[in-house]
Amino acid sequence: MNVYFLGTGTSQGIPVIGSNHPVCLSTDLKDKRLRVSVWISWENYSYIIDCGPDFRQQMLVSKCQKVDGILFTHEHADHTAGMDDIRPFNFKQGEIPIFAHNRVIENLIKRFDYIFETKNRYPGAPSVKTIEVVNNYPFAIGNKTAIPINVMHGNLPIFGYRIDDFAYLTDVKTIEKSERDKLKNLKVLVVNALREEHHNTHFNLQEALDFIDLIQPQKTYITHISHVLGFHEEVQQKLPKNVYLAYDNLEITI
Repeated sequence: MNVYFLGTGTSQGIPVIGSNHPVCLSTDLKDKRLRVSVWISWENYSYIIDCGPDFRQQMLVSKCQKVDGILFTHEHADHTAGMDDIRPFNFKQGEIPIFAHNRVIENLIKRFDYIFETKNRYPGAPSVKTIEVVNNYPFAIGNKTAIPINVMHGNLPIFGYRIDDFAYLTDVKTIEKSERDKLKNLKVLVVNALREEHHNTHFNLQEALDFIDLIQPQKTYITHISHVLGFHEEVQQKLPKNVYLAYDNLEITI
C-alpha cells in the first residue's frame, strides 16, 4: 500500500496569509504545507482521506488519476471544502462514494446542497454516493477493510481510520482506551501534533509523543502541523527514533 501525503498543514496552511513568522518565510519546501489529506493506493484502488480546500492543487501535483472513494474524518472546512473539485473524476468515473459520520453527511448536504439535489440538478454538479460510517462497524474499501477509530476533537467526536497495519488520525485531542486497543501492532501511525504549546482541541507535540509511546507503532508520521511548531529540519532533529515529521508530497510504502 502506498501512502502519499497530499497536505500536512493545519487549517490555515503554511505560509499563513499575511504572516511574517520566520517559518512562513522559509524557502524550505518542507515548511510549505497545504491543508491536511492523504491519498492511499494499492493494486488498482485509490482512496482519499479528507478533501480540503487545496484538493485541486493536490490532485494536480500528485498526478492522481482516479478516486474510488473519499473517507471523511469530520466536517471542518479544512477537511471538506474541496468537494466541488471532485468533478473531473465524476466526468471520468461517475458517482464517487463518500464515507462519513451521519452528522458529517448532514453537514455536507447543507453546505453543498447542489451536489445532493435530486430535482432540477445542475448537469455539471459533482455526484456522490453517501455511506454512513458507524463506530465499531468496519466497512469495505476496494478489497480491504477500513476500521473507524473514534477520537475526540475537543468536544467533537470524529473518526480516524485503520486500514491493514496503517492508521490515520488527525485533529485528535483525546482517545478512549477501547479505541486505542484498535491500534495495536501498527506498522505506520499518522497522527496530529499542532505545536508545542497546549491547545484545547488538538494534540500538542508532547501529547502526540505520549500517545505514540502508548500505541508503539513501528513508525509514526506527524501531520496537521502549525507554523509555530517550528522549522521542519529543526523539529525533526528533536524527535525520537522512528518518529518523523510528514511533509507535503512525501510518499511511503507499507
